[in-house]
Amino acid sequence: MDDHRVPRRPAMLDPRDAEALTGELDPAMRDEVAHVTARILVDRARTTEDPAVVDRLVRLVEHEGLDTVAELWADAAPSSLPGALWRIYVLREWVRRDLQTIVLRYRLGVDAAPVSEAVAGVPSPPEPDNLRQLADAVLSGVFTGDLAVALERAGAFCRILSTGAAFDADAREHADPRAASSMTHGASSLLRTAEELEHAADLWRQGLLE
Repeated sequence: MDDHRVPRRPAMLDPRDAEALTGELDPAMRDEVAHVTARILVDRARTTEDPAVVDRLVRLVEHEGLDTVAELWADAAPSSLPGALWRIYVLREWVRRDLQTIVLRYRLGVDAAPVSEAVAGVPSPPEPDNLRQLADAVLSGVFTGDLAVALERAGAFCRILSTGAAFDADAREHADPRAASSMTHGASSLLRTAEELEHAADLWRQGLLE
């Protein structure tokens, strides 16, 4: 028997272990922990033939909590594997928690971003289930498909949502300037996230995303 065989059901993150690891480490060690844990998850998923493992990794935040995952990866550079994973998990969690807003922003932005729509791969007009499935499919692609394509799809999704948020802000500017300002800021953040994910995809293709 190969002593280095990857288990069919890899251990997931234990919140208590994660807190102990990250809370007492200096920044350099925290960064190393982020990179190691991200690489372990991706490598294990790509060496298993058990779809249940991939499904559990897709639902990592649901099982372990967003705070636990944030402790490990939220501070990682966007041009790193843990930083890219963190952004995709946050995007999926946003879809899961606020699907109504996601659908509204996507419908507002999709016609202005046809190229992004093609990359995102969502039918038009999109239904809530389509967007929920996209978020899951992107994460599944991280673990089973071409990771660069998964990152690009996530980036395209963010671009569409950014455009939708900007249109929503314009529509509300006179009635609710404060809300419009907040939406404009959110649109800018989403565009930056899209660019970061696209850059991470380029790095992965070059073998430089660590």
